[in-house]
Amino acid sequence: MKESEARELIVEMARSMFERRLTFGSSGNISVKINGGWLMTPTGSSLGRLDPARLSKIDEAGTLISGDAPTKESFLHLAMYRERAGAGAVVHLHSTYSVAVSCLDGINHDDVLPPITAYYVMRVGKLPLVPYYAPGDKTLGEAVGQYAAKHAAVLLANHGPVVSGSSLSVAVDAIEELEETARLYLLLHGRPTRYLNPAQVADLKRRFP
Repeated sequence: MKESEARELIVEMARSMFERRLTFGSSGNISVKINGGWLMTPTGSSLGRLDPARLSKIDEAGTLISGDAPTKESFLHLAMYRERAGAGAVVHLHSTYSVAVSCLDGINHDDVLPPITAYYVMRVGKLPLVPYYAPGDKTLGEAVGQYAAKHAAVLLANHGPVVSGSSLSVAVDAIEELEETARLYLLLHGRPTRYLNPAQVADLKRRFP
C-alpha cells in the first residue's frame, strides 16, 4: 500500500469508529506500518476529525519525520510492533464496554473474556489483562511488550484494549469484535450462560489458525 493510501485509510477507519461511538473526544489512537517506519494519529486529535496530511510519520528509531507530534501512547504501539513481526497496524481505544470489563473485580487476568462466540475466538482469541499504570507511564510499554509476544490483543486495566493485526482492516475488525464481546459479556453477567466449550474452541483454532 502506498503511503498516501495508508493516510486516507487511517482517516476513513478512524472516522468510522468515531461515528459509531467506539471512541470519544480525543481518546484512542491508530498506527500503520509503512516503508521505513509508521504513520500514527497525532496527540490530542479526535479520530473523527483527522487530516491525512498532518498524521505523524515516524522512522524506525521512533523519531518524528513529519506531521504533528504523535500520540503520547506511541510507546504502546511500538511495543506491539517490536514483539509482533507480522503486525501491520495497531489500534488502541477507550471503548466503553471493554473499559468497563477492564474495571471489574474478579476477572481472569490471563484471559479476560470467555469464548462467547466463534468470531471472538477467531479474531481475538486469548485476551490477557495488563496491570494498571498511570497514563503516559513508559513502564506500561514494557508490560505490553511482555504480553505481545504471545498475544495480538491485550486489555489495559482501567484503560482499554490494544490490538494488532496484519493490516489496519484486520486490527479494526478485531477490536470491534472485542468491544461487542465485552458488551455481550456484561449483558450476560450473572445469568446462566453457555459458552463455547474447549473442544469447540480447539476446532476453531484448527480451522482458522
